[in-house]
Amino acid sequence: MLETRLRTLPPRFDPTDPAVVENPYPTYAELRRAAPLCRFGPGQWAVTRYADVAALLRDKRLGSAFPADFHEYSVGAGPAAEFFQKIAIVRDPPEHTRLRTLMHQAFSAPIVRRLREHIATLVDRQLAPALERGRFDAVDDLAYPLPVTVVCELIGIPAADRDEVRPRVEDLVKGFTTLVPDGDRPAVNEAVVWLQDYVGRLLEERRAAPGEDLLSAMLAAEDGGETLTAEEIVDNAVFLFFAGFETTRNMISTGCAALLTHPDELARLRADPALVPKAVEEFLRYDAPVQGAGRFTLEPIEIGGRTIPKERVLILLLGSANHDEEEFPDPERLDVGRHPNRHVTFGGGSHYCLGAALARIEGGVVFERLLALFRRMELDGPLVRRPLGNFRSYASVPIAVEPA
Repeated sequence: MLETRLRTLPPRFDPTDPAVVENPYPTYAELRRAAPLCRFGPGQWAVTRYADVAALLRDKRLGSAFPADFHEYSVGAGPAAEFFQKIAIVRDPPEHTRLRTLMHQAFSAPIVRRLREHIATLVDRQLAPALERGRFDAVDDLAYPLPVTVVCELIGIPAADRDEVRPRVEDLVKGFTTLVPDGDRPAVNEAVVWLQDYVGRLLEERRAAPGEDLLSAMLAAEDGGETLTAEEIVDNAVFLFFAGFETTRNMISTGCAALLTHPDELARLRADPALVPKAVEEFLRYDAPVQGAGRFTLEPIEIGGRTIPKERVLILLLGSANHDEEEFPDPERLDVGRHPNRHVTFGGGSHYCLGAALARIEGGVVFERLLALFRRMELDGPLVRRPLGNFRSYASVPIAVEPA
């Protein structure tokens, strides 16, 4: 797992190692003990420790805009590589600042907070069959359909189109891994083209007849005379399918798995439901939905006595930082009341996750309703991991329940 033969170099991290895919945290602990840096891909380094990761997330010597050949290396030449060069998450100031400011007007915390009651209704609707069956799967019956429904409603996707949109979103998500397997690249390209075309047609409809959805809000967004172009709205609305969906799906599935494999913490949460907001933060820390954030060095930068040259890829290992003993006492223990909990799951600085508020609200509502609807919840079969590069998630979390 760790290469120790080369004494002059830090160890190498292989995120595709089956043991790492199943549970990366023992490997992260070894990496942190060895050095603040580890080798990653060709010409790439990864940062292992919390203090360095937290500081670098805000360091202006690092950028998020990567050269075109990096995107082509990651996903292959084609529409997807072009798409990944245009969205806000991979732009640097001043373009990132302009896009972020305008998009925030359409996706701010007060706007998504107004959805809380509606999200509770959606959760109850998704879980209604479980009240009769006595079981459900946290992925198929909740973690997948809930956030994709919410983000479709936010963007303004008509209900009749959602079954056609969902598989394209699933393929789009594959493109956000560090290195997309060759077999997945055609589907990612097709998803990007299809979603751009679909959202573009929907945007023209909103231009003629604005509604109360994100597309209409993005059309109306204005700051100091600056507005979003049609291409910017389309590309970043397509990106929001990912930002508003994947993190929440992963957090719900990993949070359910964590609770059900720690029955004492489930009992503690049931005895004190006021802990739910802290529990959501702990789920985000304990098994971070997104394990790493890529950055590009804009100038040489020293980390742990080693200088990383300009124009190198640097991976900030969020999952490792979230388990650093120097920041989190007993980090391998699930603690639904953990405080303080300064996890870095949503990143930091100007690139702080745009979907963080939505993920927190959906997570809070989900676990509140699970506690209210069911007086007993137990695993009803094996947990099945969903191995997908940079993401921690499950393909199946079967749960046996008894109604409250």
